[in-house]
Amino acid sequence: MITSEQNGKAITIKKTFSRETSVSIEIHADPTIIWMLLTNAADYPRWNSTIISIEGTITLGGKIKLKSTLDPKRVFKLKVKEAEPDKKLVWGDGQGNRVYTITKNRENAHIFSMTEKIGSPLFPLYAKYIPSFDSSFQQFALDLKKEAETIQNSKN
Repeated sequence: MITSEQNGKAITIKKTFSRETSVSIEIHADPTIIWMLLTNAADYPRWNSTIISIEGTITLGGKIKLKSTLDPKRVFKLKVKEAEPDKKLVWGDGQGNRVYTITKNRENAHIFSMTEKIGSPLFPLYAKYIPSFDSSFQQFALDLKKEAETIQNSKN
């Protein structure tokens, strides 16, 4: 269970050869709704203010091209490495992985968590050029919560 101080607040742990950023937020929606939002690439820019575009298919083994507001000139070429419907999604590249998890918290509430760990033996050489993910992660979580709860409420 996450505390109210953690709910929606990103945390970053920096090490010499890696950096890990994570955020968790409580969402009052069915996990199928959250999963649908996370796996519908074409719909991301509509509900997620941190994403410019995603091309490709978000399914196991699928390849996607992502453009983020964090670095609008760069296209991230990622592979979907794990996809367990309504529970866990992992995509990444040679530098790191982003892991999304959905876990039941209590009746009609789930915890959505997003963690990204990046790094390599050469990480210290380019780490200073990678912007902080904290505000982007927080906004991603808030956007997902808002959209999932809006869809859930329209069904009630």
